[in-house]
This record gives sequence, structure tokens and C-alpha cells, in this order.
Amino acid sequence: MTEETPGFEQEPDVPSAEAGSASSADSAGDTAPGAGSAEQAAPAAPAGDANATVALQAQLDQVRTALGERTADLQRLQAEYQNYRRRVERDRIAVREVAIANLLTELLPVLDDLGRARDHKELVGGFKSVGESLETVAAKLGLQQFGKEGEPFDPLVHEALMHSYSPDVTQTTCVQILQPGYRIGERTIRPARVAVAEPQPGTQGTQGNADSADEENGGPEQG
Repeated sequence: MTEETPGFEQEPDVPSAEAGSASSADSAGDTAPGAGSAEQAAPAAPAGDANATVALQAQLDQVRTALGERTADLQRLQAEYQNYRRRVERDRIAVREVAIANLLTELLPVLDDLGRARDHKELVGGFKSVGESLETVAAKLGLQQFGKEGEPFDPLVHEALMHSYSPDVTQTTCVQILQPGYRIGERTIRPARVAVAEPQPGTQGTQGNADSADEENGGPEQG
């Protein structure tokens, strides 16, 4: 039997440098195909980015087109709404004016009675207060009275019920107001009923002949 020498342990197995080199070579050989694949795939990346950019640009153009269409629809809808509001407001004002005109037209005989009572000094006491209140309300609703003696006759706002000649006028003139006229704004709801007077026949001709004679003689003689 062989006795082991005490104090010495068995040396561990240490890989040699050649073995390490072989292992490194094997590792390099194993990784080489992967590196080649990465190098082959690298040129394909820019083409993918370009395709993605084109797709995004196409989507952006579609979104812009849709946004433009929706904006145009909104502007058109807003314009239609504004036109509708103006039309409704115009119709509302017209209906209100017609309603007020119809109401005041029915009150004109009452206002005529108040005017006659005032002319005859009969508008006194409580009756006077009621009449004045009614006239105030009518004025607030826009009723305006027109027609005065001495103003030129206008067939658009006057209705001639009596006719005469007068040497005191130089044109057809309202010499008496039989019934006053009424209007609301620019709308006449009743013309003024008047008596008119025209210049005396021949008056204008005589005056014209006298003027002509003065012109032929060099003007009127001076004293």
C-alpha cells in the first residue's frame, strides 16, 4: 500500500491558455452569424421609417380635409342661423306693427269724439282725465296726429272733402281740418280729411301778364 504524503492537497484542474483561446474562438464563431444577420437587417430600417412617414402624412392630409369640410359646414350653418334670426325678428316686428295699427284704427272714432268734445269745451272733469290718458297711451304706441290749416294739400296724406276758391292762396291749400290724420311711423292709417281752397281763376294769369309787362317796359317805374 502507498501512503499519501501528509500536508499536500491535490491540485485543481486549471484550464490551459490554449483551451481558453479555443473557447474564445468557439464563442466568436457562435456569435458571428448573429452579427451578420444584424448587418443584413440594418439597411431595411430606413425604408420602414419612410413608409411610416408617408402613411402618417396621408392620415394628416385626411384629417385636414375633414377639418376643412367640418369648418365650412359650421360657417354655413352659422350664416343660415343668423339669416333665420333676422327673418324672425323682422316678421315679429311686422306682426306687432300690424296688430298695433289694427287696434289704433278701432280707437280712431273715440279719439275723434275726444277732439270734438275738446273743441266744444266739453272735455272737463273725470272725462277729461280719461280722455287724456287714452291719448297718452295711443301716443306711446306710436300714433301720431297730423293735419294743420294752411299747409299745402298733399293727396298722399290728405283727403279733400270740400273745395273752394280763394284769392288769399297761391296754391291748393288746406283751409279747414275736418278730421285729423293719423300715422304710425311712416305708415298712414288714415289721411287727414280737409277742405281745400285753390287760387281764384285768372289771378295767376293776371299777375303773370303784369310781370311780363313790367319786364317789357324795363321794370316797374320808380317814383
